[in-house]
Amino acid sequence: MDVAIIKYNAGNIYSVDYALKRLGVTPVITADPERLRKADKVIFPGVGEAFTTMEYLRAHQLDQVIKGLKQPVLGICLGMQLMCQHSEEGNADCLGIFPTEVKRFQPTRHEDKVPHMGWNTLTDVQSALFEGGLEGQFVYFVHSYYVPVNTYTAATTDYILPFSASLHKDNFYATQFHPEKSGSVGEQILKNFLQL
Repeated sequence: MDVAIIKYNAGNIYSVDYALKRLGVTPVITADPERLRKADKVIFPGVGEAFTTMEYLRAHQLDQVIKGLKQPVLGICLGMQLMCQHSEEGNADCLGIFPTEVKRFQPTRHEDKVPHMGWNTLTDVQSALFEGGLEGQFVYFVHSYYVPVNTYTAATTDYILPFSASLHKDNFYATQFHPEKSGSVGEQILKNFLQL
């Protein structure tokens, strides 16, 4: 299976690469539009800042490439947020695959820490990504911005308020959490993605 990880100015690419290798898949890490279009599956990981990352993607025409992909695509963390319409982080216009906003967490109580860091549960799971009884399972998050629950929400997590832990529309799948850092549950989610 030909799996491509989109190479751009974001962290976390190598932990995704390592997680896939543990599953017996050696991905190619590339920014080459042809390689990306020809891959069976594409992963769009990300740790970074929305505005500068979108500027980078536009400068390298990767924004158009990503929006035009026809095979299953998985956005992770910042990758998921960049697939939305707009982010409050740097007031960034994003890819617009999911017609929804990305908002900053507003703590309402003293114990609400931002960023949201650590393990939290998945509820209302409704996508092929979560096959295998993953309702109520714990996954690993690190983020200060969130996507509100909307038509495309494929799993929900509650921290300060209920938010989208995952999105799904057509061939585009996305997780706010890091499957590559979520132990056996994350491994199952990556396996499910590879089997789509």
